[in-house]
Amino acid sequence: MMITPVHRFRDIERKPEYLQPEKCVPPPSRASLGTMWFIRDGCGIACAVVTWMLVFYADFVVLLVMLVPSRDYVYSVINGTLFNTLAFLALASHFRAMLTDPGAVPKGNATKEFIESLQLKPGQVVYKCPKCCSIKPDRAHHCSVCKRCIRKMDHHCPWVNNCVGENNQKYFVLFTMYIALISLHALIMVGFHFLYCFEEDWTKCSSFSPPTTVILLILLCFEALLFLIFTSVMFGTQVHSICTDETGIEQLKKEERRWAKKTKWMNMKAVFGHPFSIAWLSPFATPDQGKADPYQGSSLL
Repeated sequence: MMITPVHRFRDIERKPEYLQPEKCVPPPSRASLGTMWFIRDGCGIACAVVTWMLVFYADFVVLLVMLVPSRDYVYSVINGTLFNTLAFLALASHFRAMLTDPGAVPKGNATKEFIESLQLKPGQVVYKCPKCCSIKPDRAHHCSVCKRCIRKMDHHCPWVNNCVGENNQKYFVLFTMYIALISLHALIMVGFHFLYCFEEDWTKCSSFSPPTTVILLILLCFEALLFLIFTSVMFGTQVHSICTDETGIEQLKKEERRWAKKTKWMNMKAVFGHPFSIAWLSPFATPDQGKADPYQGSSLL
């Protein structure tokens, strides 16, 4: 069988001298650090701010351009409530995806004391990340932006300024779903509003001037269509990744499956929690992650 570069690298990791525990500085204690997870990446922070601004812009156009001037009170209340509820859930999901530790392996835990504490059996293999000097659990990958090894890392998303991993995948899936829903809702309302304005006087269908109204609606239509396509594709790929229990990186690298195969329903429950309930759709419900990984320890920055 042909040995790929990945296999050769892992063969090197199997040699005891490669771990070099004496070169690793022990990770800082939990008491000396805060517990908030936040990635200080300029590009990611900018993308996250832009995401929130785009949602606020959509809410501004929906409310002040389309719903408030409408003479149909019931139509305005129902659509305004629905849109703002979905927008709130989208931003809450984004907030949780951004500030939740995705499953970081403690930096610098590849020390002699920690390796001895694992009580490895003869012939048992452990992998060390040479970049963050940590003992990597199975299915963990190093992120160059977060500068940490992340358990079940799917990808690093600049829009949430965080990795999508074992602990925050639920929130990322909910974020893409709710953004897709508000984008679709906005497109439908824009279509109805254009029809209404064509049938009525343009000066009466909005509190803004006709040229301003048209520009605002076209920009919202373009934004909604773009993000509907983008988030729908992301939502579909994430659900497929969860059902097949194979992360985006594992699919890209075509890594050999070394973990037990489970049913699609079990994989969904592992991400969204046990058992199935309305909490699956809530960004405020923390899913049960099951048994903790023995290499996890503290995941503080």
